[in-house]
Amino acid sequence: MQKIGDVKEILDLLHSPPKEDLELVKKAYEFAKEAHSGQKRFSGEPYFIHPFTVAKYLAKLGMSANMICAALLHDTIEDCGVTEETIKNEFNEDILTLVEGVTKLGTVRYQGLKRHSESLRKLFAATSKDVRVMIIKLMDRLHNARTLEYVRPDKQKRIALETLEIYAQVADRLGMGIIKRELEDAVFPYAYPEEYKKVKKIFKDAGGTDPKPLEKIHKSIKKKLAEYGIKDFKTEVRIKGLYSFYKKLQRKDWDVSKIHDIWAIRIILPTVADCYTVLGIIHAEWKPLPGRIKDYIAFPKPNGYRSIHTTIHTGRGGVIEVQIRTEDMHQEAQFGIASHLSYKAYDGSQKRKESPALKWVKQFIPMRTFYKSTEDAPTTYTNNAVPEWIRHIANTESPEKPEEFLNEIKTDFFSHRIFVFTPKGDVIDLPIDSTPIDFAYAIHSDIGHHITGAKINSKMSSIDTTLKNGDIVEIITNKKAHPTRKWLDYAKTNVAKRFIRVYLSKKSNQNP
Repeated sequence: MQKIGDVKEILDLLHSPPKEDLELVKKAYEFAKEAHSGQKRFSGEPYFIHPFTVAKYLAKLGMSANMICAALLHDTIEDCGVTEETIKNEFNEDILTLVEGVTKLGTVRYQGLKRHSESLRKLFAATSKDVRVMIIKLMDRLHNARTLEYVRPDKQKRIALETLEIYAQVADRLGMGIIKRELEDAVFPYAYPEEYKKVKKIFKDAGGTDPKPLEKIHKSIKKKLAEYGIKDFKTEVRIKGLYSFYKKLQRKDWDVSKIHDIWAIRIILPTVADCYTVLGIIHAEWKPLPGRIKDYIAFPKPNGYRSIHTTIHTGRGGVIEVQIRTEDMHQEAQFGIASHLSYKAYDGSQKRKESPALKWVKQFIPMRTFYKSTEDAPTTYTNNAVPEWIRHIANTESPEKPEEFLNEIKTDFFSHRIFVFTPKGDVIDLPIDSTPIDFAYAIHSDIGHHITGAKINSKMSSIDTTLKNGDIVEIITNKKAHPTRKWLDYAKTNVAKRFIRVYLSKKSNQNP
């Protein structure tokens, strides 16, 4: 049985914290430990192990003292009868705001479709105010996912499906790739037990559990880079997560021979120029697979992900994916938005170090988060303080048909994505099978309303053409054009369909 950890385990993970932060975390640790005294988890272990572990996860991510304290305290209001006033007086208002945000996410239980959709709306409403609440909630869910074996079988299935359909997808949209994978693989056996067994066997038969071929090509790549005079680099190997493998099998008609990224080697370098130099070396020494080169450095994903991907033949019929990126890109790929909120993101004077993705991150969070104290922060906040997809869900009224709300979330925000470019190089991410109509409405409703056609990769195309990943799309408009009922068949996103229905409804009322 796991024992309660010492606060030193958390403090040792902090990166050069000021003394007042250390004292604040110690105080929150003792406060929460006392508040949860005598409470047990389903496993029979002391309940305090849960908030302690969540806080430790956040410390590993390099999160702020306030976030770590909020994690330690996040169940004290709901489960221990601690008042909001007490937390505010004992700690500070920012910690109280975070605790209240996480507490509100736990007050609606996921029972029944209507309550499930309402709780999701509240989840995004809380996130739209401060994304740090979501990061804490993701760590809370991760620990619960890793301890599902102690939960009743009926609750196991429900929690596992929620984790896959919502929380893992949120982690992905926030760029937190490593958290997404951990959530998925922790709950896969409980969500789909038969599929888990089947996929586990296919993965093993495909050699996914045999490290020898991976180790061999890994050594060859390191040796070859050294021969070319590349000295300042590090590498790591990645074996595809089992749930990710399962989802890809579904997309590839269960033909494992079509999956080329079961294994990957990451090459991490100091500069962007080094990345392109190494790409040239890799292609000079190993034959790349046509159509498998993806440059997310030149064209980052909308969640900020940057890296170069290429798939190469290793000889004897084997293939492997190579991912090339800088250290900053690697941290962003692993931890996404969390990598920009950590102690490590600050220099000795506590001033925020600029990074290429910082502008993207600032969409999510009030500016005060980037400063050591509220007094140091400017009084203004960023425009559009949260990304459009979160704001859209948060502002959705409690739906009369909750199944439509859930379908919209899954279809428009958490489905398999494609990345389509405007002529200026801006990235628009859309669900798979989207059309130029979806693209147009994603830019602006007025553009959507007046679309007459599209140039896809400089070729004129109809508005019902299925877009592919990497397409460059230019929308052709005409002021006389307007939505028709046929457009509802062409549109794939619920956002586009809603705009079309509203327009048709207004038109119908004007011409009864």
